[in-house]
Amino acid sequence: MRQSSVRGDRSRRRRRQPDAQELGWDDSLYEDKGVPPDAPGWTPPEGSAVPADDGAGNGDGPDDGGHRTGGRPRKGKGRKVLRWTALTVAVVIVGAAGAGYWYYEHLNANLRKAPRSLGGGGLKKPEPNAFGQTPLNILLLGSDGRNSKKDIELGGARQDADRKPLADVEMLLHVSADRSNMSVISIPRDTRVTIPQCTDPKTHEVYKQTTAAINQSLQHGGPGCTLATWQELTGVYIDHFMMVDFSGVVDMADAIGGVPVCVDGNVYSHDSKGHGSGLKLTKGTHSVQGVQALQWLRTRYGFEDNSDIGRTKAQHMYMNSMVRQLKANAKLTNPGELRDLAEAATKALTVDDGLNTVTKLYDLGGDLNRVPTKRITMVTMPWVYSPGGEYVLPKPGDAEQTFALLRNDAALDGKDRKKKPAADPKASTPKGQLEVVVQNGTNSTVSGPASGRAKVVQQQLANLGYGAASTTSVLTSQADTTLTYHGADRRGDALAVAKALGLPKSAVRESSSATGMQLVVGNDWRSGATYPKQQDGGKSADKAPESADALNGEDTKACMKVNPQYTF
Repeated sequence: MRQSSVRGDRSRRRRRQPDAQELGWDDSLYEDKGVPPDAPGWTPPEGSAVPADDGAGNGDGPDDGGHRTGGRPRKGKGRKVLRWTALTVAVVIVGAAGAGYWYYEHLNANLRKAPRSLGGGGLKKPEPNAFGQTPLNILLLGSDGRNSKKDIELGGARQDADRKPLADVEMLLHVSADRSNMSVISIPRDTRVTIPQCTDPKTHEVYKQTTAAINQSLQHGGPGCTLATWQELTGVYIDHFMMVDFSGVVDMADAIGGVPVCVDGNVYSHDSKGHGSGLKLTKGTHSVQGVQALQWLRTRYGFEDNSDIGRTKAQHMYMNSMVRQLKANAKLTNPGELRDLAEAATKALTVDDGLNTVTKLYDLGGDLNRVPTKRITMVTMPWVYSPGGEYVLPKPGDAEQTFALLRNDAALDGKDRKKKPAADPKASTPKGQLEVVVQNGTNSTVSGPASGRAKVVQQQLANLGYGAASTTSVLTSQADTTLTYHGADRRGDALAVAKALGLPKSAVRESSSATGMQLVVGNDWRSGATYPKQQDGGKSADKAPESADALNGEDTKACMKVNPQYTF
């Protein structure tokens, strides 16, 4: 056991590093060398006991990855942290989410990094709420690249070996500001969207703005362009992205072990034309891992209507099942297995430059840790087929309602409803003395800014009696118009301003970082002096629409519907 003074010295050298005992290892064995077991160059001290590695595989089929067995992990806190380690990596399996809970430097080199956004200035990061909290948005991407021999073997289509990869799995993971709930929204890969102008960070090639399937955005310079595309479509500021390829999914699925999935009939995703992932299961529940897990996540021909919509639902089921399993039992509490998973995860991931160390990924895992399974909701963007059915489009009304819930940090499960709102406070500052700074927030990367918006709205405030209103010349970009203030005693004044302009109450937000009252005119108000009337009367939706096909994290009865053309 380390002495307290040594522990203190190390904590000062490295901020928020996980304790080795939390990982189930006795770090006194390698404290002097400063590296963990299995790190390059590490050898155990003479006479010390270290976890055994018998090199034996634990699987019973050709897809088994050969798990390593090791010493018994510590119980209690260490076991809990290890399960959350696996939970963070679990999200990676279905699209590319968090990776290992390890701070060891040799893992940092495994991570591939890329710029966060390639689409220009992009959206403004939302202000923290009254408690200083901000939501966390992570774009999870699954690449179909055939850039290695293993990827080609797993993904087929050898003729595509030189093709730039497509982002065939795309999910936005939204963790609420108070970390009480998590919402995951998927967008089908062939959704027709506007892809903004992006510049490849390596070649400096400029890709002009275009309209195409959303999965093609990855070919316009990398994941940073896909992030910019999502921001333009949803109006949601995205903090980070994470991307994984075919081989990464298989390696991590092998390291984690089997995940239960269910089909309502026999399914064989294969036909004479070469369509299908190769998944073959009999009716009922099966534990899938390795290549079979990849087949499940890639299956389109065989589920529901043989489209990406069914595939998305299968991915949601897989993710939910994995999270439940990892939280319910002692999976991956073996140190050797965890080290295998750490290597597999960090080698598989491409992350943005804001998540460039495993320590930052560890902190991310802590945020995911706080969300109970029953408050995880997974949805598919409400959609409609285009004329001719060649691709899909966001469903008018419903898609925007879903995006707005994320922008407003409202849970998709509808459980954020308040019993009865308190009575609105009265304004306490005379109109003529109330200082309001108006800012133009219409600087869209696609449409460009609507000029003069701050001045127009400031003049309207002056006409309404708010003579102390002023403007700032700094342009920004956000989807919705907001009126922020600091301190509960200013809410009455803010509500009075909002009412005068016709803004909904949802636009009025208290922020701990606000230095005064600020009105940002968003892209929902690009013209006119009065805020445009809303079709819903200004009332904000409190849950995802039925068309989003929501799946709760604790739904253990979910089972994929098999298409009769792909049964046996």
